[in-house]
Amino acid sequence: MADVFRSLNLLETLKESIESNKLSDVRDAVEDLLISRINLAVVGDRGNEKASFMNSLRGLGPDDEGAAPCPSPAAAEEVAGYPNPKYPDFRLWDLPPVPTTSSFEPEEYMNKFKFLRYNAVFMTFTQTLQPNSVQVYLEALSLQRQTVYFLLLASVKDTDKTLEERKKASLEELKSQGVKQPKVYLIRPSTLEKLDFPGLLEDMGRDLPEIRAHALFLALPTITSALVTQKKDSFKAIIWAAASLSGGVSAIPVPLVASMVDSSVAVRILLKAQLSLCLDDESIERLARQRSMEPAKLKELRTCVLSVEVTKGEVKKRLAIAEKDLATVSSKLLQMAMPRHARSAGRSFTAMLQALNSAIDEMAADAENIVAAALGEGK
Repeated sequence: MADVFRSLNLLETLKESIESNKLSDVRDAVEDLLISRINLAVVGDRGNEKASFMNSLRGLGPDDEGAAPCPSPAAAEEVAGYPNPKYPDFRLWDLPPVPTTSSFEPEEYMNKFKFLRYNAVFMTFTQTLQPNSVQVYLEALSLQRQTVYFLLLASVKDTDKTLEERKKASLEELKSQGVKQPKVYLIRPSTLEKLDFPGLLEDMGRDLPEIRAHALFLALPTITSALVTQKKDSFKAIIWAAASLSGGVSAIPVPLVASMVDSSVAVRILLKAQLSLCLDDESIERLARQRSMEPAKLKELRTCVLSVEVTKGEVKKRLAIAEKDLATVSSKLLQMAMPRHARSAGRSFTAMLQALNSAIDEMAADAENIVAAALGEGK
């Protein structure tokens, strides 16, 4: 149970809100994370690489239902939206490429396509970084928008050498236009775990508002073991907040959790975890298709019953066991974990915290084994 308190900023923010009795802020944060509300824009030519990138961000292959098609059916000046099949509030927006005309005005492009409404923008290209795209980036920086990223998308024919040459040329273009610390991320759209995508996620985790960054991590497919760990930490922060709102922590009525006996929120959190960690049958079957593996080989790696199916009966059973085991929990740990004014209501808090943290640990271990098997097969 102690590893939930490893200097996770989101958790500290939630604890401060509880201490200040700002329970509505905590409830809203939990709700936002469970919904995974985020909007990402992808700018660039509408070719195979861009479509593959948008599909991979949603865990889809080109033939899956809801996949972004190529060629795109959208008109040249039209924005196309692609929701995540698991999380309708996580949306990718396909924006047209930045015009290459010499009379280009970045403000006009940004206003036309509502550039600033997106949580992050990916400026994609496959060959040469266009100067006008850099102008859009600089204009975004002047408006205090830091979450704009240049992505060099690789085709299946590109070699590491040609990609490095293009990346170097792109960095020089950025420097020539006054970008002080230029960054270009090399991305293989169909295998995001390779090249620079993990580094891009690290940078986005620092650049995005914290709640939004966690929402992004929860909605992405589990492509690396590091992302599984990030998801696990996010869920443990959610669990802490939900446990704090349960069982009479405050005299203020909170509709999120009526009591520990009502396990509906616990079920909801674990259902979200099953989907986020890609442990459900549909996600595993998609992954198996993409890696040319037998689905049964990956499914048999699920050793936790909650990885296979989240039921209210199983959740209630775990909560009941946790209540019986409360006597073994260190009182010092309990004092450290709980909001100061809530320690008299420790039984409900600790039971939910212990039961759900244990469940998340088991489910994350299954996810890590599935990711390792899939990546190993891919090699």
